[in-house]
Amino acid sequence: MPDTGIGPADLVIARATPAEWATVKEWAAAEGWNPGERDAGAFFAQDPEGFFLGYVDGAPVSAISVVNYGSDYAFLGFYLVRPDLRGLGLGMVTWQAGLEHAGHRVVGLDGVPDQQDNYRRSGFELAYHSARFVGIPDLPPPDSTVRALEPGDIPALHRYDSACLPADRPEFLSAWLAESGHRTVVRIVDGTLTGFATSRPARDEVRVGPLFADSDTDARQLLSALAGGVTLAVDVPLSNDRAVWLMREAGLTPSFETARMYTGPTRTHCTEKVFGVTTLELG
Repeated sequence: MPDTGIGPADLVIARATPAEWATVKEWAAAEGWNPGERDAGAFFAQDPEGFFLGYVDGAPVSAISVVNYGSDYAFLGFYLVRPDLRGLGLGMVTWQAGLEHAGHRVVGLDGVPDQQDNYRRSGFELAYHSARFVGIPDLPPPDSTVRALEPGDIPALHRYDSACLPADRPEFLSAWLAESGHRTVVRIVDGTLTGFATSRPARDEVRVGPLFADSDTDARQLLSALAGGVTLAVDVPLSNDRAVWLMREAGLTPSFETARMYTGPTRTHCTEKVFGVTTLELG
């Protein structure tokens, strides 16, 4: 433990603005998380009160987000302490402040596996593991069933998104789809939406998420449409065997793993349609 003379009593927690959150984006990049270049607008659209910074002597040293989705569900992310001040108890104070914002809601998170025991002591239980698959997809071009998102698709896309998640997120999704640099494609078969996917510029590889689809055929078509000869990063639930098989077929390889955990039961949702989670930061 570093001998800094700093302890939990020195930490002041305050809600962060999108401009202040830029500091956390740099911390996330240093951790190798490859944050999206323009994520903050959609993140804050869902719950502008859910982002917290811890300060010591006016300088930011810790962070957490706990974003509320409706009255029953919240998602925890960006749990960070500046490396030179870890081991001083600052993280736990930050953690507690974030969870207070969730209230009685079930909380989810995507954390590194070696922190599972710590999360379990806070009431989280493992749901599944994920891995980030990275590479330039080697897939045939998509067929005519895949096209760019059009305004008329949006009601069906919102319904599809809600079916794949523990909570509705209309504010987040509307901002996510409209953000500059985000590209969304849909697959329409016989007039029915059978999946959609969004790519976004990030610090390193282009990140893909969500990648939601009825089948591996639908997911393959969508992933192919987003490929374009660039390196993609997709966070894939390892519980979805078809998704893992698709990534390997496309030539993507796993890098690091995360663990999806919840503090309690969530509403029933179509986990088999999740070929790539939207974002590890907000679920």
